[in-house]
Formats: sequence, structure tokens, C-alpha cells
Amino acid sequence: MAVSIKSQREIDLMRESCKRLEYVHNKLGEIIKPGISTYEINKIGDRLIREQEGIPNFLDYNGYPASICVSVNDEVVHGIPKKERLLEEGDIVSLDAGLIYKGYHSDAARTYCVGKVSPEVKQLVEVTKQSFFEGIKFAREGCHLYDISNAIDDYISQYGYGIVQDLVGHGIGTRLHEDPQIPNFRQKKKGVMLKAGMTLAVEPMINLGTWEVEWLDDDWTVVTEDGLPSAHYENTILVTKGDPEILTLGNWET
Repeated sequence: MAVSIKSQREIDLMRESCKRLEYVHNKLGEIIKPGISTYEINKIGDRLIREQEGIPNFLDYNGYPASICVSVNDEVVHGIPKKERLLEEGDIVSLDAGLIYKGYHSDAARTYCVGKVSPEVKQLVEVTKQSFFEGIKFAREGCHLYDISNAIDDYISQYGYGIVQDLVGHGIGTRLHEDPQIPNFRQKKKGVMLKAGMTLAVEPMINLGTWEVEWLDDDWTVVTEDGLPSAHYENTILVTKGDPEILTLGNWET
């Protein structure tokens, strides 16, 4: 496994790519409401990415037909936007988006509550987000990759949620998916030693019920096997000698 260490020039370009993606996500968060279609969300997201001088890196990636993955309720990831799929009060929706800016990729996901949701679903969304922050406490030089995985697992296990095992985080840079793969569940080995300059996409995908998932007939949409909701939270981060830099989240607190 060869994990790339980014140069200062590459880090600066990654920062710029991620800053532009953060802007896109912030704008998309403002339009989430009952009645909007997942198609419209994608349409707006595509426009925002291009306005930021970016290229949608999901569009046509291995044949994926949209710029934004819009996944509703039991859809874990890779939901395909549709004109007929309207968000309803009480839904949750995850938006996974990425762009390429001057040859460098950024990737981030957010899960939103549509109007008022049940307390148990709201907690799922909040815990999924917090698990990301628990994991990246170990995303620093000298730690091992799977320290991140184990910290996420330890936090989620307190709540009894299912941690998706078929899909994982990844390195990122001049390619959307680089080494290493980053599981969100406990590992027996340590994984590679982390070094400053590594850029990673850490993305817990957490289910209210079972961890098991299945693919729909469209060959893209991943859903929970038991039909219960799933939440997704992701940022692109930079490993440093101290606390990691969250490149797709300008101002953050754990």
C-alpha cells in the first residue's frame, strides 16, 4: 500500500478544492425542505460546483449518472436523484458531493433532517457526525490508521447502531479514491503509520438497525437490509503533527 504524502503545493490546492466544496455544501444545506425533489438538489449542486470553477467528480464516475449522491432514509449512499422523489417532513437525507479543482479532488457528506424528525432518528444523525470527530482525534502523525477506525467503533458501539462494513473511507488527492481504505469498524491490525501530509476522506456510515446492506437494481443505491434509516458524515482531512486540519470544514469544534 503506497499512501501519498502531499507537497506544500499539493496541500494548498487541496485546501482550495475543499474550501469550494464546503461552500457548495453550505448552500445545499439551505435548500433542504419538504417538497424539494432529489433531482432539484442535484441540479442546484451541479450548478454550484461549476460556479466554483470545479468539475463534479461523481458525475460519470464508473457510470454514476449525477453530480450529487442524494440518499433518503434507508438509502445509505449513492442514491440517484429523481424528479419524482420528493423530500417529506420527517425524512433524513444525506448529500455526498465532491469536486475537482485544478486537478485535486475534495469529498464530503452531510446528513440533514427534513423538518421535524423522530428523536431516535435525530440522535442517529448527531451520533454519526460526532463519531467522525471521535475518529479523527487519532488522525495525526505517529498514530496508526486503524486507531481512527477503532475510535469510531468504540463511540458508535455505545449506542448499539450498525456500522456499515461494505463501504469505507479512503485516501484522496489527484484521484478521488486513493490508498488507504479506512474502515469505520474495529480492526485487529494497526494499519499504516500516519504521516503529516496524508489527505484522507473519513466517512462514518451508520445504520439505526443492522450493519448489513444491499444494492438496489440500479447497481448504485445502497440500502439498509432491514429498511431502517442510515446516516452519513464525511470530511476530507489533512494529517499533521498535531490536530488534523479538516479541509472541508473551515471552522469546527469537536
